[in-house]
Amino acid sequence: MQDDIAQLMVSCIPRLRRYARALAGDRSGADDLVQDTMERGWSKLSSWRAGSDMRAWLFGIMHNLHIDQVRKPTLAMVELDDDTPVPLVNATQTHRLEIRDMQSALQTLPAELREVLLLVALEEMSYEEVAVTLRIPLGTVMSRLSRARERLRAHMEGRAITSPLKVVK
Repeated sequence: MQDDIAQLMVSCIPRLRRYARALAGDRSGADDLVQDTMERGWSKLSSWRAGSDMRAWLFGIMHNLHIDQVRKPTLAMVELDDDTPVPLVNATQTHRLEIRDMQSALQTLPAELREVLLLVALEEMSYEEVAVTLRIPLGTVMSRLSRARERLRAHMEGRAITSPLKVVK
C-alpha cells in the first residue's frame, strides 16, 4: 500500500515542477519548492483521503508553501535566466522573445491571479479543481481568471489596464 502511494506521489512530480517553475521563476527555487512539497506531503500523508485526487492535494500543499515563502521577507530578487524551458519545436528568435515577454507579463500579475491562471492554463485543471486546490469559491476562480487574462492581454498588447468600475464620490 505504501509503495502504491509513493508511486502516486512520484507520478505528480513533473506537473509539480512545471507549476513550481512558473511560481518561483527560477529552477533552483522551483526544485526547492517541489522538494518541500513532497516532504510535507509525505509527512502529512495521514491527512490525504485515499481515493481523492493526489495531484490536487499536493498542489494545495505547494500553494500554501509558496504563500508562506512569499510572505517571508527576502533580501534579493532573482530574475529569470536563460535556462527557461523551450518548446520541443525549433523556435525562432521572435518566438523566444514572445515567450520571454509572456514570462515577464506573468510576473507582473498579482500572485492570486497568476496562480489561478497557471493552474487552469498550464496545468489544465478544471475550475472546480482549482477552487478545491486554492480553497476559494468557484466564482472567485472564474473572476480571478477573467481578470488575469484581461491584464495579461493588455500587457502583451501594450495597453494600459483600465477598470470598468467608476469612482463614486
